[in-house]
Amino acid sequence: MSTRNTPQSYGSAARLLHWLTAALILTAIGLGLYAEDMPADTSAAVAAKALVYSLHKTLGVAAFFTALARILWALTQPHPAPLHPERRLETWIATLIHWSLYVAMIAMPLSGWVHHAALDGFAPIFWPFGQGLPFVPKSQGVAEAAGALHGLFSKLLIGSVLLHVAGALKHALIDRDHTLSRMLRGTSAGKGSAPRAPAFAAGLVYAAVGTLALIFATGGDEPARAAIAPTPAATAGNWQVQSGSLGFTVRQMGAEVSGQLPDWHATITFDETPVNGVNGHVTVAIDLTKLTLGSVTDQAKGPEFFDTATHPTATFDADILPADTGYEAKGTLTLRGATVPVTLPFTLTTADNTATMTGATTLDRRAFGMGASYGDEATVGFVVEVTATLTARRPE
Repeated sequence: MSTRNTPQSYGSAARLLHWLTAALILTAIGLGLYAEDMPADTSAAVAAKALVYSLHKTLGVAAFFTALARILWALTQPHPAPLHPERRLETWIATLIHWSLYVAMIAMPLSGWVHHAALDGFAPIFWPFGQGLPFVPKSQGVAEAAGALHGLFSKLLIGSVLLHVAGALKHALIDRDHTLSRMLRGTSAGKGSAPRAPAFAAGLVYAAVGTLALIFATGGDEPARAAIAPTPAATAGNWQVQSGSLGFTVRQMGAEVSGQLPDWHATITFDETPVNGVNGHVTVAIDLTKLTLGSVTDQAKGPEFFDTATHPTATFDADILPADTGYEAKGTLTLRGATVPVTLPFTLTTADNTATMTGATTLDRRAFGMGASYGDEATVGFVVEVTATLTARRPE
């Protein structure tokens, strides 16, 4: 049995790639639809939902490479001629659907992979190199655009699959010809050649619809902000914040997820010469409603964790003290209704009335009553790593 195609039949390689691609894509679609309806009200439910999504993503990546291999193989092989070349419109439509499937089999998993790569968080891919992609930045805007395309291409793929199956059933039950047996057993039949115009038509349709999806996904939206300069507030301190960032990292499902707190204001009083062992004081007010945490932002804002609807702000109030390797801000963090002692070690460089600070500390989410139903670290880790940077200027 030949692995290669002939003008009248499909070889074993084309048939194997056809059915393998179909199995992977149909299973991935089924898992994705099933995961969407799964609850996420307990830690066990979230873990189960994440597992199903991980399987969905992993099979999607596998389907991408399988479909790519299938298309490359098809481009190097003769295409078996249609069984009924005299039915020109039917043959043209069948070829259009065929190429629509080819485009969707690449576009849908690839857009999903880009969406995953642009965000940290929920449901890792079970793949050695699957978490990131070259040239895909960590960006909420990129993720939203890729997510819109993924949703669109999934619908186009499902529609193409249904039409493809309907056509196969027509040939098997109504025409009673060898269309299905050619792909099942490699039956030789047909003469002539398949039209090429539908391939270009399918490509144009996907390009046009994809462009519209991107326009609707990104049009009018405010660009995503990352590690962001706060809006300086009028304060009684002797230093004014010019720029800075406040971020945190937690482990979810064994993978690190990085978040940002882009909206905060700091009141800083500081002098290099300590008075009674104290160099100054800092108060930071943080707007938690603006936080981002990759693909689990909404979950993080929910009542189980930050509960931003009830506790929209957090406050860090601390004295600035000298330390062995620089300074430390020692005080309390009020978050989610709990006030907990926190020490933030940091380094500080000053020049020409401008100071640059970099600090980091670790917190335990349980101290603030976060994730009470997540009693172990299998789903969400206990330790939260916090990093802070800022540049401030002292008026002359």
